Amino acid sequence: MERTLYREIKATRRVWELAAILLGFIAAALGVFFYVEHHGHIVTGMNNQIVWGLPHVFAIFLIVAASGALNVASVASVFDQQVYKPMARLSALLAMALLIGGLAILVLDLGRPDRIIVAATTYNFSSIFAWNLILYSGFLAITGAYLLVQMSVGMPYWIVRKVGLLAFVWRLALTTGTGSIFGWLVARPGYDAAIMAPLFIAMSFAFGLAAFILVTVTLCHLSGRVFGPLLMQRMGRLLAIFVAAVLYFTAVRHLTNLYSAEHAGFERFALVDGGIFTTLFWLGQVAIGGIVPLLVIFHPSFGKTPAAPVVASVLVVLGGLAQVYVIVIGGQAYPMELFPGYEVTSGFGDGSVASYRPSLAELLLGLGGVAIALFATGFGAKILRILPTSLSDANVGQKR
Repeated sequence: MERTLYREIKATRRVWELAAILLGFIAAALGVFFYVEHHGHIVTGMNNQIVWGLPHVFAIFLIVAASGALNVASVASVFDQQVYKPMARLSALLAMALLIGGLAILVLDLGRPDRIIVAATTYNFSSIFAWNLILYSGFLAITGAYLLVQMSVGMPYWIVRKVGLLAFVWRLALTTGTGSIFGWLVARPGYDAAIMAPLFIAMSFAFGLAAFILVTVTLCHLSGRVFGPLLMQRMGRLLAIFVAAVLYFTAVRHLTNLYSAEHAGFERFALVDGGIFTTLFWLGQVAIGGIVPLLVIFHPSFGKTPAAPVVASVLVVLGGLAQVYVIVIGGQAYPMELFPGYEVTSGFGDGSVASYRPSLAELLLGLGGVAIALFATGFGAKILRILPTSLSDANVGQKR
């Protein structure tokens, strides 16, 4: 093994070009932010039935991925896996950046952005949303401390490991809280399931690692640094384990709901008669985000190439967005049973499937959150010694 050296990435032309693109998306998102804030949510596709739209899909994806992005640092410090230690700093930085990007989108969900002051100073501890606000702010503080002790010269390793253990436990609690937002909404048949918490934990592992692979490969490419093929292959196989876990918990969730009579209607809607939601579930979530990445990673020839984990990561991200879309919007579109045991008819649309068509403004707002996360990561790698000068197989202890 060679000594691991960390250096800032240089501001090359390609770095400036990518930064300009990301700033363009951020500027567009800011314009949309003020436009929606001024005219109200009526200019979006959201309505009285679908109150969480496409921006919330991006926000929840980024928040869930933030927890999983820290997995590389956790494996390095908590489980003492030497091979992942050179990437631990980038793991912590990316985790904070993804969470900030996701929360930036949700500020507009308050109706008036200044209400964030009320949310930050007044807590209703009977609400899972208040719990999550504490979990999010605590995650940023603990992960920031984790990054600080990793970068401090002469810091005893036992301190790094203890802080890493705290960050590991906290991120599990954070993802549990995010999943519980849906699992505890018992009024909606599409949400009411205790397995939502472990499902979201598995999703965070898969989405976060996929995002980490793509960001690391991009930064290494922009800065001309080596990313060892054996290390890439190892991370790809770890990604496959997480993808399989997501498929497993998804299957358990739907099989459990099929066993329960009160959820039979929603299961038929989601799996058979849901239109776009059924298509996104089978084609987007199961096929593109689950089965195909596994086939790519374990392909006898292509799976051994450095491109396989990258392709699989792109598919996992696309499938993950489809999965969150089905959970968040599909769960709202299916009608609630207002009076169990009775039929309800009204001219307002009670008992009917709600319609929703995302607007361009919502898409730009979601992409703006992604751009904020990526720009923050790149900016951190530019001013801080986050990225190793080499992630070659020899430098991380890999042997043939």
